[in-house]
Amino acid sequence: MNVSAAQADFASALSVFRDHVEITLREAIDTVQLPSSQLRDAMRYATLNGGKRLRPSLVYATGRAFGASLASLDNAAAAVECIHCCSLVHDDLPAMDDDDLRRGKPTCHIAFDEATAILAGDALQILAFDLLSSDKNIEIPPKNQLKMIQVLAQHAGASGMIGGQSLDLLAEGNVISVEALEDIHLLKTGALIRASVLTGALGAGCNDQTILASLDKFAICIGLAFQLQDDLLDAIGDDKKLGKRTQQDSKHFKASYPLIASIDRTKIRIQALLSEALLALRSLSLDTGLLVAFCSYLEKREY
Repeated sequence: MNVSAAQADFASALSVFRDHVEITLREAIDTVQLPSSQLRDAMRYATLNGGKRLRPSLVYATGRAFGASLASLDNAAAAVECIHCCSLVHDDLPAMDDDDLRRGKPTCHIAFDEATAILAGDALQILAFDLLSSDKNIEIPPKNQLKMIQVLAQHAGASGMIGGQSLDLLAEGNVISVEALEDIHLLKTGALIRASVLTGALGAGCNDQTILASLDKFAICIGLAFQLQDDLLDAIGDDKKLGKRTQQDSKHFKASYPLIASIDRTKIRIQALLSEALLALRSLSLDTGLLVAFCSYLEKREY
């Protein structure tokens, strides 16, 4: 399959995956018992206001490699997206990255207020685990369902995504090495991408540790490549295409790959990581076509 065909394949699948997860998110938010319509509106604003849905798409794409139905993966995909959207709402706050534009629209704390944004993020985080623990997940063995909850908690928490954000904030204004930056990226961005791939496999009934290890290696590589691509787009990308402001890393004295290394070295590192990711997939006797296509999509993305 050539690169353009692979991109088209993943873009087509992405549209289907996006529809599935957005229906699940909308239903979950609209049916939860809330005392405040403003809180519900903020949760909807944070989750249903656009977005690429790449993390839930990885849940679906991985599950499909094992032959799992999309419906059986809906709650897992929505759970991952809830955590992701929670992280965006909190990261955009003045106390953290202080951004006023997300997905081409005012950030949640601008559209509402800081307190409501914090509460909406908190509520989405809790909703993620409500979705994963739901008794509607009847196609998933209980053992795997419990493991999925553990995987998401570990990769989203202090030893994963949240820990990465903490390191990122501590690094602001400081000179750090490329290796230290990669460690931050592997946690802040990479951890949730790892969780997406692993929950997709577990949701499909996989308990083979060799297979899970290969998928985890794939996820580690694409997670870091994805963030390096973000660093690159922040340096040379277009505000309108990205739906958020560029040049934010240099503005906030944040460490990024193009600033520490160079734009050319960033591109070379992305290519090397994508090659490693594809190598990890070759050991698997699964239908990994969508995961291979994701690598091509990631390589060429402009937003």
